[in-house]
Amino acid sequence: MNLKFHKYQGTGNDFVMIDNREFVFDKNNLDLVARLCDRKFGIGADGLILIENHDSVDFDMIYFNADGTKSFCGNGSRCAVAFAKYLNIIESKTTFNAIDGIHEATINEDVVELKMGNVEQVEIGENHFFIHTGSPHYIEYKGDIQNLDIVLEAHKVRYNSRFREQGTNVNYVQKKSDVLEVRTYERGVEDETLSCGTGATAVALSGALKYNMNSPVLIKVQGGELTIKFNQLSDQSFNDIWLIGKGESVYSGEIEI
Repeated sequence: MNLKFHKYQGTGNDFVMIDNREFVFDKNNLDLVARLCDRKFGIGADGLILIENHDSVDFDMIYFNADGTKSFCGNGSRCAVAFAKYLNIIESKTTFNAIDGIHEATINEDVVELKMGNVEQVEIGENHFFIHTGSPHYIEYKGDIQNLDIVLEAHKVRYNSRFREQGTNVNYVQKKSDVLEVRTYERGVEDETLSCGTGATAVALSGALKYNMNSPVLIKVQGGELTIKFNQLSDQSFNDIWLIGKGESVYSGEIEI
């Protein structure tokens, strides 16, 4: 059987996109998900996204990490909105369902503004933040992140006694003027990715707490730039959070499965 797919990317975070409204893809076949995301034996991607029908909103986005596990993905959601527009499911505004609930988004050409869930609890440690923005994020500020062996450093957090079982994403941040530069190690991919939308969001909120940065905050990731808008209610609470950046088609094709 040949499976038609599309490849999308958002600031270097890349995804295999499948129109599954006719159930052409078995979403219980996690081995197939992992194979399609494999960069040597498959299409290659940080994750795989299925677009399905939903009873009360425009569409259902089902997201898989490259290893077949499920989570919420901010950049993947932005790309899903762009893909839904390509499929003529939506026009310029949408509401859709993801693993963490209903989201709103707008799209203007290839720029997607995605409304994130509210944040109602922030862990502020001696030298770190821990913020859940749909996915869990450990954040640590450093003087130099470009020369950092991020996999080596992130494994000390990702596989410690606290996070080993459930996992966490790990972000290392450096402030340069009014911009926060970030490198992210993603659970589920188990490697550094060029961008992470939920990570950029968490980092922006940490910047508001650490440096009193005002909305919007510009985040520089390895694959480009993202803008985060938010309303800060306290040092533990944020709402009206928006992740803004491009979601772009790369190519489409077919693969035998």
